[in-house]
Formats: sequence, C-alpha cells, structure tokens
Amino acid sequence: MGDTWSGPPQLRPGRALAHTPGASGSGSPHRSDGRSPQTPRGARHTDPDGRSRTTPPVRGRPTISSGRRTGLHRSRGLLLLGLPGLLFALITWQVVADGPLTRADERLSDSLVRRGAAAQFLADLGNVTVAVPVLALVLVYVAWRARATGTDHWWRPAAGAAALMAAVPLWVVPLKELVARPGPAIMGPGTGFYPSGHTATATVAYGAAVLLLLPWLRGAPARGAAVCCAVVVNLGVGAGLVRQGYHWPLDVVASWCVCAMLLTALDRWSRPHSRASDGTGREGR
Repeated sequence: MGDTWSGPPQLRPGRALAHTPGASGSGSPHRSDGRSPQTPRGARHTDPDGRSRTTPPVRGRPTISSGRRTGLHRSRGLLLLGLPGLLFALITWQVVADGPLTRADERLSDSLVRRGAAAQFLADLGNVTVAVPVLALVLVYVAWRARATGTDHWWRPAAGAAALMAAVPLWVVPLKELVARPGPAIMGPGTGFYPSGHTATATVAYGAAVLLLLPWLRGAPARGAAVCCAVVVNLGVGAGLVRQGYHWPLDVVASWCVCAMLLTALDRWSRPHSRASDGTGREGR
C-alpha cells in the first residue's frame, strides 16, 4: 500500500492564485500562501507573455494616423496648386512665343472644328446667363442650410464662391488683352481669345456649386455623382467651344488650369466652416 501524506499543502510553480473558499467569501481570489494579491483582478491587462498592454487610444484624441492624413491632404493641396500653375505657365509661354505647342494646337483645332447644334448647346452652357444662375441657386441653398443648422460663419462658403465668380473677368480680360492671341480662322480677324472666358465661367460656376454642395450630400455615391456631373459638363463646354471654332484647344486648357487653382483655394477656404455637425462631434456629410 502506498504512503499517504497528511502534511500541509506545498506551493507549486504556476499556482500562485487559486479560487478556494475562504474567510473573505466564496470564490474570492487570494494567494495560496495566505497573502492578498498585489493587484485586483481586472485592474491590470497583460498579453500572453505577461507584459502589460498599452492603453487603447481615446476616441477624439489626435493620433499619428490623423497627422499623416493631414500631411497627405496638405501635399495634395500643394499638388493641385502647383501642377496646374506650371502647366498654365508653359502654355502661356508657348502661345506668346508662337512655339511648337501652339502650332500643334492650331493643327489640332483645324481637324476638330465641326459646327452643329449639339456643340452649340454645350458651348452655351458656359454663358454667364446660364452658369451664374445655377451657382446663385446653390449659394442660396447652401447658405440657408448652414444657417438653419447653426453652423459657425454660415455665410463664409457662399461668400467665397460668389467672390470667385465675380473675379473671373478681373483675370480673364487682362490676360486676353496682354496675350492678344488671334482666334481660329472661322472666327475671322481679331484677337483676345486666350484664355477662354466661357470655359472659366463654366468651370468656376459648376465647380464651386459642387464643392459647396458636397458637405450636404449624404453618402459617397451621391457625392461622386455630383463631382462626375460637374466634370462632364465642363468637358462638354470645352468640347463645344472647340467644335464650334470659338476657341483653340489650348485656350480651354489654360482656363481649366487657372480655375483648378482657384477652386482648390475655395475648397481650403470653406472647408472648416461649411460642414455641419451631426451632434456627435463629427462632421456631417
């Protein structure tokens, strides 16, 4: 028969804590040697290796990823300002110097001019009488929504877009006079075709309208559709102007370059104040 051991239990490795009935109450944790645990259960979190885990970031506090997103946004803004500016400078230099890019532009225009009702309709979308009322309606709607929701500086985005629209002739007309580029042959004698004023009017009006509407549209599909609509309309205006022989292709592209910089500036101007809060501290979209 085997020997029996009637002495007190001995400590075993890995069994410092045990759930045994005791004086403090049934099921309360305590050390097997009678001493109370140093840290209450649940107060300290460890990984499988026994090392304490880091506290998860508190919601709302800035993190490294948010800083990276801010840096990427700034880099994108500088890119949208720099590349169109360089392209506009290159085109203007070629037009003034009558360089090879200008001559290629004129040959391309001769092959594209085909007047028709569809092209005329698209070109007319760049008229002040069409584009400006569209922008005005959007400005009134956005200002009303922002004021109704208690947005700080509710007037700021609408005022910026209106000022941008009013400034179009202030830079288009002097450039036309300074460059004095002749138009396509179908337009007869005369100068002042560079850059395209109709293109600038359409790009600023429809582009600014969509920028101001984006914070009030729900869901990515709606915002994507609005952006695509503005892009398609502006491409149509440029194509209509070229097909009708009202402008050389580079006249249109140069206006797009300037307007891309202006719309980028408008976006940066209006973003902090044009988005309403949904009541949870997040920006409403």
